[in-house]
Amino acid sequence: MKNKSNSKIRILISGGGTAGHIFPAVAIADYIKNECDADFLFIGARKKMEMVKVKKAGYKISAIWIDGLQRRISFRNFILPLKLLISFVQCLYFIINYRPHVVIGTGGFVSGPIVFTASLLNIPTIIHEQNSFPGITNRILSKFVNKVCVSYPNLDTFFKKKKIIYSGNPVRNELKKLVSKEQSSIYFNLNPSLPTILVVGGSLGAEPINKIIFKSLNKIKSKGYQIIWQTGDKHYDKYKYLKSKNVRILDFIDNMSYAYNASDLVISRAGAIAIAEICLLKKSSILIPSPYVSENHQYENAKSLENNEATCLINQSSLELEFWEKLNYIMSNPNFRKKISKNAYSLSQKNAESIIFKIVKDLIQNNK
Repeated sequence: MKNKSNSKIRILISGGGTAGHIFPAVAIADYIKNECDADFLFIGARKKMEMVKVKKAGYKISAIWIDGLQRRISFRNFILPLKLLISFVQCLYFIINYRPHVVIGTGGFVSGPIVFTASLLNIPTIIHEQNSFPGITNRILSKFVNKVCVSYPNLDTFFKKKKIIYSGNPVRNELKKLVSKEQSSIYFNLNPSLPTILVVGGSLGAEPINKIIFKSLNKIKSKGYQIIWQTGDKHYDKYKYLKSKNVRILDFIDNMSYAYNASDLVISRAGAIAIAEICLLKKSSILIPSPYVSENHQYENAKSLENNEATCLINQSSLELEFWEKLNYIMSNPNFRKKISKNAYSLSQKNAESIIFKIVKDLIQNNK
């Protein structure tokens, strides 16, 4: 039940580049919207995923001209200082016009200029760090913001201890709705009585995962396993011809609630949000960390689960040797699946959004 106050609070949120930064931002907004009378403005980067996903979630979003530092020699790096300068001017414009009571950054390079500008203007600021190893944007911003919400313990080596709040990762409302395996399977036109594998390589897709699924597909089908396979948009055309009675291939899965509930096992990258969803929904999983991310943080995320017997971790370099053996073992052993899914659920943080909302309220109240 909503508890509407008389005055509407204005909240500016920025985060983007991947779903791992976008979905927590939307989850925070959804929760706050249901708890009080609030207005939201999102800030994203031009032509990036957030410009589509946030609008689809029903929120206003404006773009700034910003880019991340490329890890190879690129013309984009030469014009980065110009983009930064212009983005700070744009951020100043949006803040002065919108007059937010609080600014929240959920990571990605786009959150840097807006959160930093807000902090200079003495507007209350919060950042949310999803990973067990913080990204460079949040490490820099942490020196200027009021509070740092984290999803893993022992991050005081990166952030000031007095600023840290352990919140966990926010999870989208749609994923918390109870949907039966039967209903979910029918949604994908699959048989509810057959074991089903969900493959998601992150919001942008992961070609190494696609390749190992392709190589193992005949074995998977021969065992009677069904598969829901998200390839990523740029890889979809390469694999779409493999669709069959027991194989569903999609470029992107919009209804992840049904995908999770239809599945008996999730094969995924080890992004923080994917892990939060897997844990909260009590799913057994094989996690394949991306070796291409900064500071190898996906490996650290997955290792924290493996140490608690809450997943099966396979390094990308070991896929050819280990993948089929481990996949077949897990799918053939429901008791093992039950064990790791139960352990995963025990690690989940179930009220991240409410913790963050309390910080928002406290900061606004203290700033009056």
